[in-house]
Amino acid sequence: MSREGRRPDELRPVELVPGFVEQAAGSVLIAFGGTRVLCTASVDDGVPRWLAGSGRGWLTAEYGMLPASTGRRTQREASAGKQKGRTVEIQRLLGRSLRTVYDLGALGERTVWIDCDVIQADGGTRTAAVSGAWVALALAARREGLPEPSDLVGAVSVGIVDGEARLDLDYEEDSSADVDMNVVMTGDGRLIEVQATAERVPFDRAQLDALVDLAAAGIERIGERQKEALR
Repeated sequence: MSREGRRPDELRPVELVPGFVEQAAGSVLIAFGGTRVLCTASVDDGVPRWLAGSGRGWLTAEYGMLPASTGRRTQREASAGKQKGRTVEIQRLLGRSLRTVYDLGALGERTVWIDCDVIQADGGTRTAAVSGAWVALALAARREGLPEPSDLVGAVSVGIVDGEARLDLDYEEDSSADVDMNVVMTGDGRLIEVQATAERVPFDRAQLDALVDLAAAGIERIGERQKEALR
């Protein structure tokens, strides 16, 4: 049982507010419990130089945490003049995840920019960002008359805490986990990415499979909320 009284297989409250930013082609404020991420999608004419003349479009992502998102102010990376490795990793994860379900050939020579800004962090910021980014992309595609994603994309964290497999870890659980894993899947249950680390104790194949199954059940429920946000 978590500190909030959640069952090990229970998600934190998942809330999505579509259209949170009027000026963006697509936007959503997504919350996984105390974690809140603002996700927007913008569409520009043109593509990177290496794609010019190909007739194909591009989709890329940027991610950041507001200075007060963790409770104690941290310096903006722009002020430091350099992005942290974690930031770059999550940006690449976001882009990879969405490109798996988006027809860049049908986009034409346009670029879709996904921006995910963490307003408040309590564990699972990257998985909330992935899940919210998909909604922002789908909303932008509808508004701009562009191809819509071919499938859902959702993500959730799982882990082993005090010897117990748990779904959707908050910061406290993540900090004390023996195993920490982030899973990204399509709506039909195919895996896009699995990031798994034994923080303290190695885990076996059976535990890995059990964690993936737990994540799949959670992502299915997240998908229901994503669909509701598009109605």
